[in-house]
Amino acid sequence: MNEKIAITELFPEEIVEQLNISQSFRGKQIFEWIGKGVETFDEMTNISSEMRTELTEKAELRTSSVTKVLKDPDGTIKLQITLKDGLAVETVLLTDKEGRKTACVSCQVGCAMNCAFCQTGTLGLARSLRPSEIIEQFLFLEKHAGPLDNIVFMGMGEPMMNLSAVRKAIKILTDKRGRGLSGRRITLSTSGVIKGIYDLADNGPLIRLAVSLTTANPDLREQLMPITRTNPLPELRNAIDYYARKTGKRVTLEAALLHNTNTNDESAKNMINFAKGIDVNINLIPWNPVDDLPFTEPSRNECRLFVEKLEKAGLNVTLRTRRGREIGGACGQLGKTLADKIENGKKLKSNKDLI
Repeated sequence: MNEKIAITELFPEEIVEQLNISQSFRGKQIFEWIGKGVETFDEMTNISSEMRTELTEKAELRTSSVTKVLKDPDGTIKLQITLKDGLAVETVLLTDKEGRKTACVSCQVGCAMNCAFCQTGTLGLARSLRPSEIIEQFLFLEKHAGPLDNIVFMGMGEPMMNLSAVRKAIKILTDKRGRGLSGRRITLSTSGVIKGIYDLADNGPLIRLAVSLTTANPDLREQLMPITRTNPLPELRNAIDYYARKTGKRVTLEAALLHNTNTNDESAKNMINFAKGIDVNINLIPWNPVDDLPFTEPSRNECRLFVEKLEKAGLNVTLRTRRGREIGGACGQLGKTLADKIENGKKLKSNKDLI
């Protein structure tokens, strides 16, 4: 029996071609229904019953399923989504004080970046996700919470290491014939894959970029983020500057604040020197606890003093509110409930395979 087609990752023209549909307008109708979040072909009421039966035989609207729903008292929702091969990812719905809803989606099962302060990095990498598996996360969250305002690629995995799938997922979600999400509402967060930053700047799509900097001290960053070995800070800074100039979009620098690690005067000076002269704002995120990792949370005063040092240098700084901690849904905690799902994941012991 032939594998069913993952129709969620197809544009209208591809739907027509791959399903051998004679009437081209049917592709647009099906694509529009997919954007509305239907989960069965029978919900496509302007399509004949014969065609719906044929679609059911040849294609599938969901290649994954929600197997666990966790809700934090602060309103954060985390979904555990099991994929067709039995592996799983997590995706999170964040709601801010103004009531805006953001989908934090994953692009890989696990992660190969091995950042020292991140839960997902302890899992290793099993595989990258297909565009359909990325899009389905967004659609599942919309089913649970209604229309979403934003999407951020800040979940499990490094988006730049799966850029082709991420790129197609974004193009489908922003296509006005379907879901029609605005590109201005999409942010991609990278640990600092320089080649990917240039690729995104030159080839699109036009979205917001965030870079997990954590520290601008080269030696410390290499310890905390092994990707620094092949993507050094001076070259990363040049790539960030290029992206901001090429796209006209300010880049966000993210830093997980670790107690007595990257919050001292030297760390502040290094970050100021890195950020000066390029169009960036800075998001500081007090580290969220992860079992068995050798870090502790910074105190409120420690965070406040660090913010003040950056602000005195004229930088735009935001200290982010931590959400979803009780369900392992906060920044750096994804994968907490998935260790048994990634038995085939291979943790990279060196950085030689990284871009």
